[in-house]
Amino acid sequence: MPDSTVTVVGNLTRDPEIRYTTGGAAKASFGVAVSRRWQNRQSQEWEEQTSFFNVVCWREMAENVSESLGKGSRVVVTGRLEQRSWETENGEKRSVVEIVADEVGPSLRWATAQVTRNERRGGGASDFGGGGAGGGTGGGGAAAPAGGGGAAKPAENNYADYGEEPF
Repeated sequence: MPDSTVTVVGNLTRDPEIRYTTGGAAKASFGVAVSRRWQNRQSQEWEEQTSFFNVVCWREMAENVSESLGKGSRVVVTGRLEQRSWETENGEKRSVVEIVADEVGPSLRWATAQVTRNERRGGGASDFGGGGAGGGTGGGGAAAPAGGGGAAKPAENNYADYGEEPF
């Protein structure tokens, strides 16, 4: 079954938090608030609804995101929904649905960005068969993952695909 792709446009609710697995893979996580605004036809009043999403990105993109974006930055995130479950120290079962990002970039609707292409890391294709274009900042700094073509990402990714267990 093909992956379902989601795209959200919103503002970071917190600075990206970067952590490294025991194998050295970077993982960045951050929140995105997406607001929808409409006018109530009966009352003519403006109404607003905000949804909050947790986003996770890996490796070079994780490092680029943590260096480039901060709380309040307006971003475009494309990825897939993935559910993750775990058990707390008290034995309670927990579950969360996250967006695992394939691409993260600045929204240029109300801002400009300076994009700088990074050198390829590792001398060869990444785990995903190459990089993608994109990246940038929410308002001033520079960043972008390495460009290039290559094979598509694996059809199904979870933490085991990265050779590590979740944090």
